[in-house]
Amino acid sequence: MEYLKIFFVNTALLITLAYLGNLIYKHTITYAPERVKKISWVLVAIFAGWISSFFGYRLDENVIFDLRIVPLIISTLAYPHPFILIIIGVGTAITRLTFGINEAAIAGVINLSILGFVCAGLSLWVSRSDASLRFKRLTVILIVNLVNTVNILIFGVIPDKIYLTEIMPVTLSGGLVLSLLFALIIRDFQLELMRNGQIVRANELLYTQTEELHKNKIALEERAKQLMLASQYKSEFLATMSHELRTPLNSIINLSQLIEESSDSLSPEETREYAGIIHRSGDDLLMLINDILDLSKVEAGKLDISKEDLSVSEISELLSLQFSVAAKLKGLNFEVARGDEVPDIIHSDPQRVQQILRNLLANAVKFTAEGGITLHIRTVQHKDGDLSRHWIVFDVQDTGIGIAAEKHDLIFEAFQQADVTIGRRYGGTGLGLSISNDLARLLGGFITLHSEEQQGSRFSLFLPL
Repeated sequence: MEYLKIFFVNTALLITLAYLGNLIYKHTITYAPERVKKISWVLVAIFAGWISSFFGYRLDENVIFDLRIVPLIISTLAYPHPFILIIIGVGTAITRLTFGINEAAIAGVINLSILGFVCAGLSLWVSRSDASLRFKRLTVILIVNLVNTVNILIFGVIPDKIYLTEIMPVTLSGGLVLSLLFALIIRDFQLELMRNGQIVRANELLYTQTEELHKNKIALEERAKQLMLASQYKSEFLATMSHELRTPLNSIINLSQLIEESSDSLSPEETREYAGIIHRSGDDLLMLINDILDLSKVEAGKLDISKEDLSVSEISELLSLQFSVAAKLKGLNFEVARGDEVPDIIHSDPQRVQQILRNLLANAVKFTAEGGITLHIRTVQHKDGDLSRHWIVFDVQDTGIGIAAEKHDLIFEAFQQADVTIGRRYGGTGLGLSISNDLARLLGGFITLHSEEQQGSRFSLFLPL
């Protein structure tokens, strides 16, 4: 009976310790790193084993009967990690030496150390087996208690006959019953841990979803702002476009009507002059329509690029003939410079390359009141991501009004200009740079801009060699 009394005292102590450990866990280390939780568990389990021995039943001065195997059983069921169980077993075994170093203490050290390795093996089975949780608990409790009994028989200092007939029937049965009681307690503890874990994960999920919703809200607000601006720009574009279309159309209609109604009274020189104005107005109208069609094709992904051999010298001559006259009429200098290293033939789309350079040079002439314009053709080695590639570069440099730094990205957007007053002052629709930028990408290149207000601009077209 003394064994059972002491075992019940041990049980009360362990239950109290488990309750205190649960409180400490919930209010201190619930959100601690996993390593801190493992270390805390090991220390509590070893201390539980030591306090069980401290209040154990002393058969004589050296032999102690207690429930120090219970923390090891609980750890096997609640924290099935082999290395941790070995540490708990060996650590609990070493604490037995604090009650004196003797033959019985050495037997206790051997017993708990062996049980630590046995529980490590059982933990692997617990974590991998598909058996029910109840069956796993019963199996672990039975095996640990039986191995403990066998170890006492083999390594213990009590005569086998006395142990088998007087002590073992009481201690084994009592140990099994109390171990089952602790299994039920630990089950509730595990369920609470699972609930706490689910609450933590649910909170983390809710926090993540809240963050995502907040980001989506910001993105939607930004998108709505962009749509509003796009709508505003398109409205301004339509107003500008209607003016740009009406100007050449009015010239064509009015002059053709004048020729029709006054053909007899007009001199040949006047007729030729009016015909020239009609022709130029028709060209302007056709250019506007082509820009709109090109933009729609680029946005629909249906603009075809036809790459073939392209003469660099021929392009420079054509552009020089076309824009030297326009520059001269405004009193501007126009120069074309070509580096010696530039190849005469490149592989690209001649029509689209000329279209891009015409847009850039037309803008340079339009926005430059004094000074000059230069088209410089050179080659350069430039990084494209992690690769270093060779490019041919067409630099269009002017001494015009320049562009503010915050407007550099804006002017490449469709329907937009650096300033809404530019369209009224200089004319144009704001489509040229947007189309040129898209065409450059389709050709495998890109356009860069270096400019400051009232300091001129340099647009550079990079095409791969």
